[in-house]
Amino acid sequence: MRKHWVTLALTAAALTGCGLSGTETPPQQAASPSISGSITGKVSLQTWALKPKFTAYVEGVIDGFEKKYPGVEVEWLDQPGDGYSEKVLSQAASGTLPDVTNLPPDFALPLAKQGLLLDIAKADQKAAEEYVTGGLDAYRFPGTEGTFGYPWYLNTDVNYWNAELLTKHGLDPKKPPTTLDELIEQAKVIKDKSGGKVYLMSRKPGLMDLANAGVKLVSDDGGSFTFNTPEAAALLDKYAAAYKDGLLPKDILTDTFQGNAKLFSEGKVAWTTGGGNHITSLQTDNPSLAPKVVPSQAMGTPPLYVQGLSVSAKSANTPAAVALARWVTNAENQAAFAHLVAIFPSTKASASDPFFSKSDGTNASEAKVIAFKSLESAKMLQPVQFNGAMDKIVNQQFALAISGEATSRQALDDAVAKCNDLLNQ
Repeated sequence: MRKHWVTLALTAAALTGCGLSGTETPPQQAASPSISGSITGKVSLQTWALKPKFTAYVEGVIDGFEKKYPGVEVEWLDQPGDGYSEKVLSQAASGTLPDVTNLPPDFALPLAKQGLLLDIAKADQKAAEEYVTGGLDAYRFPGTEGTFGYPWYLNTDVNYWNAELLTKHGLDPKKPPTTLDELIEQAKVIKDKSGGKVYLMSRKPGLMDLANAGVKLVSDDGGSFTFNTPEAAALLDKYAAAYKDGLLPKDILTDTFQGNAKLFSEGKVAWTTGGGNHITSLQTDNPSLAPKVVPSQAMGTPPLYVQGLSVSAKSANTPAAVALARWVTNAENQAAFAHLVAIFPSTKASASDPFFSKSDGTNASEAKVIAFKSLESAKMLQPVQFNGAMDKIVNQQFALAISGEATSRQALDDAVAKCNDLLNQ
């Protein structure tokens, strides 16, 4: 899974466990606690690896909340990056889950299925008016009715093109590919012009590519993967043909492959994807390359990467917990955070903020604006049920199809069967 939170430690671990103790699906929440009432008393907020770098910011947000609600006392808990998912599951199992907890959607899923998170769609009907649809949708899970988190901050992918390499090999950097077919056609041009020394394409497809091809990845109830379709096989066949034609590096299917982003930063390939701040990082990694990079919107539906705050369904102080989650994620506090680190806010009110929506003319600023505007249509393309072990299976099976060692349909059938075995466990 490609996630772009490189300047934070917030996504340092991937959720590999998909449930709490027990094997039976528990009953869903019958009703949500009331959020009406005075906002007072003690309430706890748990973040993920924000100390010490963002201590001043978080303390400032908490001070502002306590000033607005004089009867409230906030306890801030911050957990280390490593082992965070296991820590949260342990807290949930022992009944010590904080009132408000930083949970990306895949971490929230098992807790929502256990009925341990507040359904904010029931408890807080104003949320739908104030947060972007994609961010809220990320906390709606197949087979589980409700919305189980306030989106906190977002990111997405942007295409980055090496304008110098494109121009040198007969392509127009002002007209980059917008579809896979166009990408393959331009990859052929670069191969022919460079004698096979420069590549345009240098990454394997994944589930997000299948989603963008219109493939249904998971059943409506979330109980099984369904991506072994003719459309998925057709996409893998295109990559297999491109690989056979030498449009992809030969070692792209091996464990020794350096990776798409690294090859781009070294000036060996002409296309990569990254978050809205990728040019800024290039200015450090390869200062001579950064000015030559041209950004464009991601092909198809832009992927959405989400961090959010969930409220415990068992909170003893639900009014204060909801108010705190809303306060941390409001437009003003999210914008202040985005000035410290390369993220984007999830509130609709942020759309008019010139810090995100106006470019200063530099390519880095253009990329930021493209990323921000892309969030209007961005969606989580990879199912929350999909974990690291499943990702390894898909990579292995897709590599077999692209290399020609298996048919695309057989590779997809095997990948779905093995991933469903893990899902059912």
